[in-house]
Amino acid sequence: MIIATLLDLSTRELMCACRACVVLFDRGAAGGGHYRLVPDRRLRIDDLQLSDLQWEELRLPVDIAFFFRSSAEERVMAYYPGPMGATESLLTFEAWQEVETANPVLATMVPDVEALLVNRAQGARHHWLVPVDECFGLVGVIRTHWKGLTGGKDVWLEIARFFDGLERR
Repeated sequence: MIIATLLDLSTRELMCACRACVVLFDRGAAGGGHYRLVPDRRLRIDDLQLSDLQWEELRLPVDIAFFFRSSAEERVMAYYPGPMGATESLLTFEAWQEVETANPVLATMVPDVEALLVNRAQGARHHWLVPVDECFGLVGVIRTHWKGLTGGKDVWLEIARFFDGLERR
């Protein structure tokens, strides 16, 4: 029975975990620091301070993105989902630092396994702290349903369904 997810820090591969592994990897030193248990916190942040100008300074070409602190890179990394998968955006330290300073909750993200997920598409302003596997789940939704140059109406319905699912959890 799968009850959790582990992240292999060296390959960034997500793996299913049984109850015994969850107990084992719930401690930071387990596995020699090679694996990290993905938490299950899903926190909607209604009051995130992120102006349109700050969003532009994050250098993201689209309106959906996720951010996580990488232990290996020793910095926050930004990715955006698209029909070809997750694409890294070149995030400047200064731009992220401004957002993080205005939003102390972002300092609580567990490195490597928790992310800030931002949806500004079609006028939305949704912000979540989520397990990183949720972000890659959204990437899968987009890859699976994207059609043509703009994605088509089905992909936008599926994206809305994904965020509705976060609300219900």
